[in-house]
Amino acid sequence: MARVPMIAGNWKMNTTVGDAVKLVKTMLPELDKVSGVDKVICPPFVSLDAVKEVIRDSTVKLGAQNVFYKEKGAFTGEVSPEMLAGLCEYVIIGHSERRQYFGDTEEIIDMKIKAAIEHMLKPVFCVGESLEENEAGRTEEVLTRQLMASCERLYFFGGIVVAYEPVWAIGTGKSATSEEANKTIGFIRQLIRHRHGSEIADNVRILYGGSVTAVNIAEFDE
Repeated sequence: MARVPMIAGNWKMNTTVGDAVKLVKTMLPELDKVSGVDKVICPPFVSLDAVKEVIRDSTVKLGAQNVFYKEKGAFTGEVSPEMLAGLCEYVIIGHSERRQYFGDTEEIIDMKIKAAIEHMLKPVFCVGESLEENEAGRTEEVLTRQLMASCERLYFFGGIVVAYEPVWAIGTGKSATSEEANKTIGFIRQLIRHRHGSEIADNVRILYGGSVTAVNIAEFDE
């Protein structure tokens, strides 16, 4: 079965609820014109319910930007997979900003992936190297560690999405060239093929993220 292309928008910590609703209403007419592509938007937690209502009859799918690995309890400020399960289909896990600012380790990321899958949420699992690691020629080493540490179980779940986001290209205005991105995505797919076989590797959707704009997006269509 051919992979369906996917494009996902991470809104990060931007937009109030009202602004999110206005934005998605503006986007919908254009997004619904695009066929043959899974379109996912990931607004802030506080806007998920309101945005869900707006996109209810559209072709756009909803994702969350993070999830905790416990179902409930004294974890102030966290949002559980049980809470998200009725709101959205996808959830971003392992984003570089979560790793950098909030201490998400490989162990924590693995627990989040497990919790998401158990609640039928589809993880968008982010991997990527820093500028220092890239310049030192350690990109493949870093990606191997991240992929093998955190997503053994991910490959046996139907909604498999891996997002390659070189940390040095996140919010910097600097993006990898299409040649660099496609080479690295090819390595990721080959790594999955070596570990889990061709069928799983061929079905995995691998996204690129990192200063993608309307001008350069066509270069990253795998």
